[in-house]
Amino acid sequence: MSAQGFDIRSLPLPDALRWLRENGEPMDPRDDVDTESLRRRFPRLARVHATDLVIETPHGAQPARVYRDDTVTATGRGLVWVHGGAFIGGYLDMPESNWVALELASRGIPVLALDYTKCLGDVHFPVPSDDVLAGWRFARENSTALLGVDAGALLLGGASAGGNLAAGVVARLRDAGEDVPAGLVLVYPALHPDGAHPQAIPDPRAPHEQLSLNYAGSAEALGDPHAFPGLGTADRFPSTLIVACELDGLRPSAEAFAQLLDASGTDVRLHVEPGADHAHINEPADPAAHRTLEEIAEWVCR
Repeated sequence: MSAQGFDIRSLPLPDALRWLRENGEPMDPRDDVDTESLRRRFPRLARVHATDLVIETPHGAQPARVYRDDTVTATGRGLVWVHGGAFIGGYLDMPESNWVALELASRGIPVLALDYTKCLGDVHFPVPSDDVLAGWRFARENSTALLGVDAGALLLGGASAGGNLAAGVVARLRDAGEDVPAGLVLVYPALHPDGAHPQAIPDPRAPHEQLSLNYAGSAEALGDPHAFPGLGTADRFPSTLIVACELDGLRPSAEAFAQLLDASGTDVRLHVEPGADHAHINEPADPAAHRTLEEIAEWVCR
C-alpha cells in the first residue's frame, strides 16, 4: 500500500485511515502487475475470461469478478476468493486477487473474486464479514451460471485479512445451520487479534492489535470468534488448506489454527512456504508465490 513516494504502512494507523478516507486506494507503483502485463509475462493467462459484476450486500453494492477459462479441462471445483489488506485496503486489481484468480482459472478452477467494505474509522465488524457472506451466498445461488460448477463443489478462501473473513464466514454459516463450503483455503491468515502470539491477551498499543481493534470496533469484539475464528471452535469446519510463510510474523496464527482444526478431527493440511514472507502471493515475480499457487491448485483438485 504505497503511494506518492511513501508507504502508507509507515504512518500511524489514525493517519493511514485518514489518508485512505481522503484519497482512496493508492495506485500500485509497479508497472508490470496489470492484467495485460501479466498475460504477456504468463501467456497461459491470455485464455482466461474475466467478467466484472456487482453483488448486493446488506451494506450496499460491492464489486466482484468472475474468472473462467473454458478451453482447459474443468476440475469440477470452483473457488470464491477474498483478498487481504489489513481490513483497510486491497482491491480486485491487486495481484493477490487478480493474478491469483487468473492463475487458478487457467488451471481449470473458476474463481469468483470478492471485494468488501473497508474499516476506515467508521466501519467495523461485522460489515466486511457481512459483505463476504453475501458474496458467498450469491455464488452458491448462481454457481452453475457463474462458474459452471455445482453449489456443493464451491470452496471459499482468502489471504491475510481475507483469510480471516473467509474462516469467519465458515463459522457463521456453521453456527446458523447452513451448508459450509466444500473446502477452505487460507493463505497467511490473520485469525487471532495478536497473530504473532495467538494465546496472548491483546495489547491495543501494539501495531497489529491496533489493526485488529480497528476491525473489531471494540475491545469486547476482540474476543468474538466470528471476528477472529482462531478464538472459536473448529467443529464441523470443512477440509482446510493453510499456507503459512516461513518468515511471516503471523505464522503462529496459522499454525495455531491448524492445530485447532486437527484437534477437532477436521482434515487439515498446513503448508509452510520456505523463504516466503507475508503477502508473497501479491508478488508475481516471487518464485515462492508460484509454488503456493501450485500447492493451492493441487489441493483443490485432489
